[in-house]
Amino acid sequence: MINIPKGTKDVLPTESYKWQYVEKVARETASLFNLKEIRTPTFEHTELFQRGVGDTSDIVTKEMYTFKDKGDRSITLKPEGTAGAVRSFIENGMAGGVLPAKMFYITPAFRYERPQAGRLREFHQFGVEIFGAKGAQTDAEAIIIAHTLLKKLGIQASLYINSIGCPTCRKKYNQALKEFFAPHLDELCYDCKTRYEKNPLRLLDCKEENCKKVNATAPSLLDYLCEECNAHFEETKKYLQIAGVEFAINPRIVRGLDYYTRTVFEFVSTAIGAQGTVCGGGRYDGLIEELGGNALPAVGFAVGIERLLIVMEQTGAQMPEEKKPTVYIAGMDEKSRMKAFALCDTLRQNGVEAEVDHMERSIKAQFKYADKLGAKFVAVIGGNELAEGVMSVKNMTTGESEKVAFTSVVEYFQNK
Repeated sequence: MINIPKGTKDVLPTESYKWQYVEKVARETASLFNLKEIRTPTFEHTELFQRGVGDTSDIVTKEMYTFKDKGDRSITLKPEGTAGAVRSFIENGMAGGVLPAKMFYITPAFRYERPQAGRLREFHQFGVEIFGAKGAQTDAEAIIIAHTLLKKLGIQASLYINSIGCPTCRKKYNQALKEFFAPHLDELCYDCKTRYEKNPLRLLDCKEENCKKVNATAPSLLDYLCEECNAHFEETKKYLQIAGVEFAINPRIVRGLDYYTRTVFEFVSTAIGAQGTVCGGGRYDGLIEELGGNALPAVGFAVGIERLLIVMEQTGAQMPEEKKPTVYIAGMDEKSRMKAFALCDTLRQNGVEAEVDHMERSIKAQFKYADKLGAKFVAVIGGNELAEGVMSVKNMTTGESEKVAFTSVVEYFQNK
């Protein structure tokens, strides 16, 4: 027996309707905000993520699924959706179209991580990217899109925001961080010692307990924001207040990707323990230029679908019931089974969910099977029914039965 790879998960037929519901709500939310869908490849050239995500991020240094193809090219399964969307935006000349370009995606992503609740090696994201708009109202809109989705799904999550400034701000802040962490280098983990030299800001994102204790008293980047970045952050907060979106400021949010600038944010739920972030994102004004396009601002976020489902289950958020067939058609003998098959096909072609026996079960066994399926009606066809041109239809909820002519079955069940 060959088992499923570690860190992956089957979505069984009994569970897939939940995924379909979340994806449906995500698409409806995207439509409300005039977001159009983009679909990018599952794998890209490795350089895209090295340049885009950042060579000091954990994703690039530890977690990517990278391999050589038969042409000796380095290929990586996408670890996140933004870099591919930006690559497509540049390559397809979308900067020359109507701006802002507002898009969304629902995609699998792959990271070699230690599997735990809400964190798999293959996972799925609903992501939003808005290219070309630099104003703070765009930051607020991205946050409001995420807030609207969570609200529609019945998920309670706290919003935390921060600003990590621009390269000018961070140059001064990185120097302040180096001065702060210098006396504590022996207390830091191996990765943080490397980050200290390459990207001190990433020290604040470390999950090691010793490092978290040290950086708890580190200086706040908010105290180092330039005038323009500070004004942008204040304006973002005002737009959120206008929209009635509650938030708290967390100066330790830096996100795990190197491309972020200015506004960063997270929606956090306590339903999945320490891995409580269900949505994260922010502004990344330098990424399009970094990947070869013209300098254009951008902002976006991603939501983990697996995490959404866990939170919904843990908190009792309302979920629609699994779709059940309207009618199960039972045939008593060979001729009646053929008629049942024909009528079942006619109903399906006319938009009625119908099912029929494929196992040559007895009538009693077919009723049991129809009950397991949750069919609302069971229609029986035997020799007498064939002769009369009718089926005997039983309402499985009320127990009432009536005869329905073969010529009227479509109209009958459409009305049900």
